[in-house]
Amino acid sequence: MDKREVHLVLGGCRSGKSSHALALAGARTGEKNIFVATCMPADDEMQARVVRHQQERDPQWQTVEEPLELARVIREYGGADVILVDCLTLWISNLMAGHKDDDKVMEQVRDLGCALDDAACPVFLVSNEVGAGIVPENAMARRFRDLAGFVNQHAAQCARHVTWMVAGIAVEIK
Repeated sequence: MDKREVHLVLGGCRSGKSSHALALAGARTGEKNIFVATCMPADDEMQARVVRHQQERDPQWQTVEEPLELARVIREYGGADVILVDCLTLWISNLMAGHKDDDKVMEQVRDLGCALDDAACPVFLVSNEVGAGIVPENAMARRFRDLAGFVNQHAAQCARHVTWMVAGIAVEIK
């Protein structure tokens, strides 16, 4: 794989990862710029977050709302000028909510890796780092944390560049 074209931006809540990824990807925009939104807002607060993120984006971005089939979308739009996926951890939540077991989730992750290999344009991925906190008290939260860690590891292996966001500061780790 030519890893020059995949960039993972991860960090904690409100670390600035989405804004940083948008700035990085924005430097690569052309005529066809795809923003892949994985969020399925289920309440007013989440809908407000979606609206805020939409307002942050320049109108040159075409939004594709896809909560589950990331690999398919990357294959479909792989000839764009740039793709930005925000975010992998919401994608994991969506897969879990769809009653996918861990093997099925990891199958989707491997398929995403293959799609990234084949993408003819730069792809920027945003993900939360959720494993640096306390051990969750319930099995579902621990499962989510573990899957997020595995997904982030796989995405980092696929990426040439990995940026860790801390308090709005970008730290290049790969």
